[in-house]
Amino acid sequence: MNMRRNIRMSGLIVLAALGSAALIPSAVAQSGTGRGPAPGLGAPRSPTRAPGADGFIQRWLILEPIPFKGQLTDSAVQAAVKTDYFPGQLTVIPRHGDRVAAGGAELTWHAVDTTGYNVNLYHFAYALGKPTSNVLVWAVTVLHSPRDMSDVRLAIGSNAASVWWVNGKEVIGIYNDRQTVIDDGVSKRLTLKKGPNVIRAAIVNAGGATDFCARFLDENDRPITTLSAALTGR
Repeated sequence: MNMRRNIRMSGLIVLAALGSAALIPSAVAQSGTGRGPAPGLGAPRSPTRAPGADGFIQRWLILEPIPFKGQLTDSAVQAAVKTDYFPGQLTVIPRHGDRVAAGGAELTWHAVDTTGYNVNLYHFAYALGKPTSNVLVWAVTVLHSPRDMSDVRLAIGSNAASVWWVNGKEVIGIYNDRQTVIDDGVSKRLTLKKGPNVIRAAIVNAGGATDFCARFLDENDRPITTLSAALTGR
């Protein structure tokens, strides 16, 4: 009985440490100024979120869209993602509700879980009453690994262009106007360390639908399902 009580109390402590993101509805789901709810997206209700059998990451912190004017070529997208929009752009691990000044507006980070393999950024932005076209969207998640994992690869797809970082290192980018295709881009082999690993993405869209998906593949190109996505690096 004492062991069960200790486990339950530990879970409550973890939830408390996550703050409001784990305890109150996401602004995506209940937006006073937007058009919500966003189909397929909801507020996280647990400290961590494991991927399904297909390995797709289903928990992210997403910043409201930043205006983008330009082409979707390699050079234009690279220039966009390397523009300093806000402090700590490539290092910060945001919290749900954090705000930054970027693109001439005050923007908010939102913690979301997706029910599908992908994150629909069109629904995300539309629900909040934000622009869905000619935008750049930042997304961050923290993946906790039970052990060091070598020779793994990040496999992604996006509509449209996107650039991705793992633990601060840029590992892959795909460009031009494209539809989201599973494993459309695959990084070189890398190592996930035991404990927290920060995955960061910048998705750039010109018009129409926009979304992204991501998962890790093991040394035999099989989906890794033993990772867990969280809202903090602890």
